[in-house]
Amino acid sequence: QIGSELTMELRKRYGNANVVAGYIPGAEPKGELKESGPSAIADVTDGEAIASVVKEYHIDTIYNLAALLSVVAESKPKLAWKIGIDGLWNVLEVAREQGCAVFTPSSIGAFGKDTPKDKTPQDTLQRSNTTIYGVCKVTGELLSDYYFNRFGVDTHSVRFPGLISYVTLPGGGTTDYAVEIYYDAIRRGAFTCNVKAGTYMDMMYMPDALNAVVQLMEADPSRLKHRNSF
Repeated sequence: QIGSELTMELRKRYGNANVVAGYIPGAEPKGELKESGPSAIADVTDGEAIASVVKEYHIDTIYNLAALLSVVAESKPKLAWKIGIDGLWNVLEVAREQGCAVFTPSSIGAFGKDTPKDKTPQDTLQRSNTTIYGVCKVTGELLSDYYFNRFGVDTHSVRFPGLISYVTLPGGGTTDYAVEIYYDAIRRGAFTCNVKAGTYMDMMYMPDALNAVVQLMEADPSRLKHRNSF
């Protein structure tokens, strides 16, 4: 969901020609995303292909957004791991070899039922063993930290809540109902909400999320106390 909007935001800030939109076959960029700048096949499960794109376009920063969202991941756990962790490993290896910085979003899904819910600490209990999505996010944070501590790769991430956007159609996240309700109101005139009354779910407006990513990646790395993940 965040991919196309982040690409356009980066192009607005750094120039269209300086931001390459990565995609997998069958999900080619369309409309303004395609016309405004370069794009290339960038399947994270193929490390050699990622390296080729980085070399061809002289990439210095990789925004690794490849993942199955929580609802979809639960129905395809093996694929979720292949994309979320094996894919991240490929990206980190390319970054290590080519000297790239890497941003990989994490999630509040990295927390578990025993994580303190009031003023949740930065470093705290993360036993997210009830969903493969959460397991992948915890593992991704640790793997990114490892590549920074072991190899000096400039890795960063943010623990996002559900992201709310009016631009991109819902794609299988836990908070998608907040957007789907409007689409269904227009298409069907009705919506059935599966979230219990009184349930609290953290959400964030997409423009705020994009700004957070850019600010983090532009920050002086030497001044960061935490890397993976805020």
